[in-house]
Amino acid sequence: MTIRGKLYTAIVVVLAGFALVIGVGVWSMNRVGERFDAVQAAADARALALQLKYDITDFNGWQTAYGYDNGKSRPLYLEAFSRFERNLARARATLRQPREVQVLDSIDAAGRDFSRLDAAAWKALQAGRADEVKRILLGPEIRTFERAAAAAQALAVLEDGRASTQDRAFRRSRTHDLRLLTGASIIAALLVVILLVTAVDLARTAERALAEPEPEETDDPSAPPGAEPPPAGS
Repeated sequence: MTIRGKLYTAIVVVLAGFALVIGVGVWSMNRVGERFDAVQAAADARALALQLKYDITDFNGWQTAYGYDNGKSRPLYLEAFSRFERNLARARATLRQPREVQVLDSIDAAGRDFSRLDAAAWKALQAGRADEVKRILLGPEIRTFERAAAAAQALAVLEDGRASTQDRAFRRSRTHDLRLLTGASIIAALLVVILLVTAVDLARTAERALAEPEPEETDDPSAPPGAEPPPAGS
């Protein structure tokens, strides 16, 4: 192989090494980005589940309050229950796994039952039937609240497990991709070393070629190479 061919081959090999590093880097970044998006989505789902759990406790507390303060806290209950309904709608729009849908159905059913009993309690309170209000709030309404709270707790546990799983997967993926990128970088470095060694070898070859003496030319083309030219005047 000629000197030029060797040099071109070495350059191509080094460029291939750089392309490998760039390719692995881009692939790793995309994969880490996808994993991070999954972690973020799982964290958002966990936060939403915890918010629903809080909402259920919140509107139940305000309902109990208005049952004992002659309806003064009723607006706060309605606000809390509306917030629960909005967050439940958000959860239904984003949490689409079968188990998630099943738990959300349970929360929704308990919430509708709670609202129906609340309407009866409010009507009794307006009519001055305090004993009936207490019977509803401390009887069937408490049991309905417990159903909703248990379903919300199940959703929170489910989303917490999902978030933990995604976090572990992200950490494993990040470690694996870092090892791949490190390996590709080592390969590229070795290829650069090969290029340098090849360049040094080619330089030495060129120096030896330049150091060799060129054969002297003779006036007689028929004379053998290296023959002394005839003396002048012969």
